[in-house]
Amino acid sequence: MNVIIIEDEKPAARRLSRMLEDLDVKATKMLHSVEESIEWFQNNEHPSLIFLDIQLSDGLSFEIFEHVTITSAIIFTTAYDEYALKAFKLNSIDYLLKPIDEDELKAAVDKYKSQHIVRKEVQLNFDDIKKLLVNPIDRKFKKRFTIKVGQHLKIISTENIECFFSENKATYLHADSNRSYIVDGALEQIQTELDPEKFFRVNRTFIVQISAIKDIISYTNSRLKIILKSYNETEIIVSRERVKEFKEFIQ
Repeated sequence: MNVIIIEDEKPAARRLSRMLEDLDVKATKMLHSVEESIEWFQNNEHPSLIFLDIQLSDGLSFEIFEHVTITSAIIFTTAYDEYALKAFKLNSIDYLLKPIDEDELKAAVDKYKSQHIVRKEVQLNFDDIKKLLVNPIDRKFKKRFTIKVGQHLKIISTENIECFFSENKATYLHADSNRSYIVDGALEQIQTELDPEKFFRVNRTFIVQISAIKDIISYTNSRLKIILKSYNETEIIVSRERVKEFKEFIQ
């Protein structure tokens, strides 16, 4: 849980930090003014929870939201109760009046956890389930493709395929015999049928097999150019957004 405190009175900020530590919550940053807070939010990853005083040394903390879009949960800490309605229009969990009571602070933190942390854990678990559905441990990937050549059917093992590519609204496979054949199915569908440890989608047009790669060359705009053992009809370029993942794939 990434937490920051925005409080212009440094002794009050330190006291709140100690109270949070007693609840096993550590504040990673303390900010003390509207101006400092705006600058920090513009240049840093936003925390999951903010403890926010309303009256700061250079104005009301509401001014921060006029300059920065903040999605963090907020627990307001203030000596004044007249701002409660405005505070709850923001993404607030609670509104604690100073001096902050330990039990009220604990209740506010527990409220945050019940609304956010449990929800996040459920989402993570659901994502894990989706990954298993898409790519289960015992999944069997396609070992061969059957293609039509004239009046004949030809069986090509995936081990003999250098790449798949789309062209003119058709999908092709290129075999190590240096011949290309039309294959049924869109590239997106074929990608789900291939072993991801052997085949990689380098861009919207090509899926290549790692064992068919002859050379990898640096290309413009931080991209990579792939040379296969026999395919040479068009350039195969790893798109910039896939370069990092591709480098991990070939290691």
